[in-house]
Amino acid sequence: MKKEKINKKKVDKKEKGIKEKSETSKKNEKIIKQIIFSILIIMLIIILIFLFNQVYNKLRRKKDFENDLTSFSNKNKETIFSIDKIIFFSSCDSKNKNTSKTNFTIENLYAYTDIAIFLNNDVSQKSEKNTTENTLKNVKITNIKFTKQPELGIGNLYYKNVNDFAKSEINENNKIENELQFETTSTNEVDLSKPVLYNNCANPITLSYVNQNIKTDYTMTDTQNPITYNGKLLKRCGVSVKAINTSISFDIEIENNKNQKFRTTIYFDIPYESEEKSINDGSIIVEKKTNFNFYRYE
Repeated sequence: MKKEKINKKKVDKKEKGIKEKSETSKKNEKIIKQIIFSILIIMLIIILIFLFNQVYNKLRRKKDFENDLTSFSNKNKETIFSIDKIIFFSSCDSKNKNTSKTNFTIENLYAYTDIAIFLNNDVSQKSEKNTTENTLKNVKITNIKFTKQPELGIGNLYYKNVNDFAKSEINENNKIENELQFETTSTNEVDLSKPVLYNNCANPITLSYVNQNIKTDYTMTDTQNPITYNGKLLKRCGVSVKAINTSISFDIEIENNKNQKFRTTIYFDIPYESEEKSINDGSIIVEKKTNFNFYRYE
């Protein structure tokens, strides 16, 4: 009898232990479920916050873009500055090494194209008066790119004194490295050997594209025919027009006397040929009608 009671106590104790373990296990499962649920809630909140930010940022960018577009549109309701015409003059010349009765050696054959860019400030269309809005305070050329390089020679862009336009003179001091800053003036007496523009757009921007060393140390043995120092030298030296074709682009930035800022990008091919002539005829003048409008950005 005593033995049976002891066995029963052991069984009860064992069952109690199993029951406690079961309850502990259930509690642990409940805690784990709560933790998982909490993690899922947190992840859901994070995802919702992320999606909200994405939508908000997208809407904000759209709104900013619309505001910028509206601002840009309001600033550019009317065109103040434009470029309607560019004139190009192209020819060739050479620096000579030595000359004899039987041959002639060219040290540096170069082609040059003088460029006159005419700024229009719309005075004639609206009024005859110059105002703070249509006069120049600051002008510069930036972002110069040779979008197509010549096969022969090395090309550079220079400032050109308008009084030397169509002359083959090269002033290395006027080579444009990164940008060209113009001085603006309203006085009549100015030194045009430096980059100067009348603030009423009376004079054009004058530049020169020079392609040097198209031929170096090139000897011509045909000395019976006279040598002309112009575009005809290309043929005499066996150079095709295709080999010197070049394309250029750059930005022109303007600030007027109302402290408004404008910009346009101009681009062109150097015109060595037209329907009637080419540089091989000696020289060529090309006038191009253009439609480069300056847009106001400040």
